[in-house]
Amino acid sequence: REAIDQSIEEQVDFILFTGDLFDSAFPPIETLKETFYEFKKLKDAKIKSYVIAGSHDYSITGKTFLDVLEKAGFCEIAKYEESEKEVILKPLKHETIHIYGYPGKKSGLEVPSIRKIKILEPYGNHFRILMLHTTLKEVAGNIPIDSIPINELPEADYYAMGHIHIDYELENNNK
Repeated sequence: REAIDQSIEEQVDFILFTGDLFDSAFPPIETLKETFYEFKKLKDAKIKSYVIAGSHDYSITGKTFLDVLEKAGFCEIAKYEESEKEVILKPLKHETIHIYGYPGKKSGLEVPSIRKIKILEPYGNHFRILMLHTTLKEVAGNIPIDSIPINELPEADYYAMGHIHIDYELENNNK
């Protein structure tokens, strides 16, 4: 709520939600009512929201209440196509920015799929944001959790990460 109120006050262009909006794929009705209220405030303020599922709100079927938020026009969920060989991310377009995302899964099961990601770069020179809900090896340190090194991520101009609750910033010309 505080982040949404601050975003409205600062009149940001858009917000990225990198997973775990809910604690489960099927949250309680009271949680849904509050969430829809907050997303309506964003929509009324003309602030776009881009979303991926996290490990808590992920569903093996791929269907979650995030889909209901999208159907109501409150957000856009990052899209992708997955096969055994590759994961192709499709861009969500916000002016000259292209936003890509891949959801988190239970117990780090997203890590092998992240290694197969391909970003289809549309024509033009666009700023690319990659949203992931996973743990970076550099952030995990000695924590025994499935993770991926930053140098194995697909190339992007900005990485918006969710999952592990550690504030981590890296500024690097290569990644």
